[in-house]
Amino acid sequence: MGDTEDGGGKKQPQISLVGLFLACMVAGGVQYGWALQLSLLTPYVQTLGIPHALTSVMWLCGPIAGLLVQPCVGLYSDKCTSKLGRRRPFIFTGCIIICISVIVIGFSSDIGYALGDTTEDCKVYTGKRLHAALFFVMGFWLLDFSNNTVQGPARALMADLAGSHGPSAANAIFVSWMAIGNILGYSSGSTNDWHKWFPFLQTRACCEACANLKGAFLVSVVFLSLSTVVTMVFATEVPLDPATAKSESEAGEPSGPLAVFKGLKNLPPGMPQVLVVTGLTWLSWFPFILFDTDWMGREMYHGRPDGTPAEVANFQEGVRQGAFGLLLNSVVLGFSSFLIEPMCRKLTAKVVWVMSSFIVCVAMAMVTVLGSWSLGDIGGNVQDAAAQDKGLKSAALALFVALGFPFAVLCSVPFAVTAQLAASKGGGQGLCTGVLNISIVVPQMIIAVGSGPWDELFGKGNIPAFGVASVFAFTAAVAGIVMLPNLSKSSFRAVSMGGGH
Repeated sequence: MGDTEDGGGKKQPQISLVGLFLACMVAGGVQYGWALQLSLLTPYVQTLGIPHALTSVMWLCGPIAGLLVQPCVGLYSDKCTSKLGRRRPFIFTGCIIICISVIVIGFSSDIGYALGDTTEDCKVYTGKRLHAALFFVMGFWLLDFSNNTVQGPARALMADLAGSHGPSAANAIFVSWMAIGNILGYSSGSTNDWHKWFPFLQTRACCEACANLKGAFLVSVVFLSLSTVVTMVFATEVPLDPATAKSESEAGEPSGPLAVFKGLKNLPPGMPQVLVVTGLTWLSWFPFILFDTDWMGREMYHGRPDGTPAEVANFQEGVRQGAFGLLLNSVVLGFSSFLIEPMCRKLTAKVVWVMSSFIVCVAMAMVTVLGSWSLGDIGGNVQDAAAQDKGLKSAALALFVALGFPFAVLCSVPFAVTAQLAASKGGGQGLCTGVLNISIVVPQMIIAVGSGPWDELFGKGNIPAFGVASVFAFTAAVAGIVMLPNLSKSSFRAVSMGGGH
């Protein structure tokens, strides 16, 4: 096998395709945790006494980490001269912090109990647990920052090692591990038997729902640890020459977030329009991403995380069904990912993007209608309404599945369009991708800050946010028709985001 030259001018030995697959295993381990985080943590934190209107604020850490952590870690990993290589030190350190943060989240109820939140058994106590909530939020934020610490170097590592296999093969492997991690994570989140398999997880502070979450997260720690070891063994990197790193530093070029903001004036034609449509598209998606399982628990199964035992049971059943829906969504996402490139070559990326926005518009409208119909009173309080039709639960599950296709579009087409525009200018891929990330994290911040108070204003549920999401999706579709550039069908090249928030 031949060698390839890395960014430091040294020869990187060519890795086999199987070796490349194993070298990327850490992506599956990280995605396992992402899936659990997305499906379980918004519902769970409400059992600790954090009101529904404030749960979305927790997710501010995601866009902040995406805006600041990933570019900075990317910069430092580019210049790292460790004997382990440029990427593996960050991957290894980040994975250790992920494991610590997951353990803090899983045992937050026990920590709060030890610090005096209550002396009552969790089977009878339904009040606030402030110490537990504090440690939960600390662990949650630490988890998001450490996830972002790993993701950037993991993607860069695949590019470094791809060699003659090419970026398409590296990207396909990365997405495959994404899908595996999602399927495993959502399967774990939809399982209600962790407390039976590991009865020692239940304590006076941690009842069934808590023990199930604890079990799922502890298994994710084991899987991530295994994934990290496999990646560290098979991803053999050539260390960066210190002299090369020094010369690059002395060049004085701005890097990280500074380079992104400074380079806004040098965007290729059509890129500003792509940023606008991307922002609108993500505004239509984040209410679902943040509140999907909570919506199933509250609006479709009429449960309450802080209600009677029967209401809590209903809520947890809805959360599990939502996690199962996300599992099916991930399967559709995986299959759809292989269809995106041929569709864009046949219809153009613009048509596929606009079509997916219209699908999301209809789906979010249906989420709003199903929730209101299930509650039996569109203008009433979502906490107290009774179920009207059990068949609506199946329809809700079907919506989760159907959204797998537009999510595949979301994770690939904007990045592929960006790559084409950058190539048409003769470079600037890093700049354009960094700017595109801004149009993703800003909508996250808007939804994280605004959706909780907005839902509080209209009845302490999730329905209003989904109604607004439908409006944003329609606006994104119209803006796409008017603003997106018409790009060549034949030059389309699929580029995936690679997972995460």
